[in-house]
Amino acid sequence: MDISSAVGRKHGVTDQQVFDLATFETSSAFSDVEKLVLRYAVGMSRTPVEVSDELFNDLRTHFDEKQMVELTAAIAWENYRARFNHAFGIEAEGFSEGAACALPARD
Repeated sequence: MDISSAVGRKHGVTDQQVFDLATFETSSAFSDVEKLVLRYAVGMSRTPVEVSDELFNDLRTHFDEKQMVELTAAIAWENYRARFNHAFGIEAEGFSEGAACALPARD
């Protein structure tokens, strides 16, 4: 299990949530707030970024300014790492072998 899986498990991420990530909108494994956060992550991960004022305002009803900055920074950092690794052809090292691993959704 890799460090991100261990951290996720420590904070309550379930195998079902990992498997349902690509279909989170229709999954009962996620709360309404988790779905808002996932919509935000999807929007921030698009090129160009697509985050509506409505989505941002919905998030603000659940998170204060400091939490919004932290959430946005975490999503941006993961996007940076993924794009950096992709550009350099850096692939998985096998640390998560045997852990739940869902395939990414395709557009």
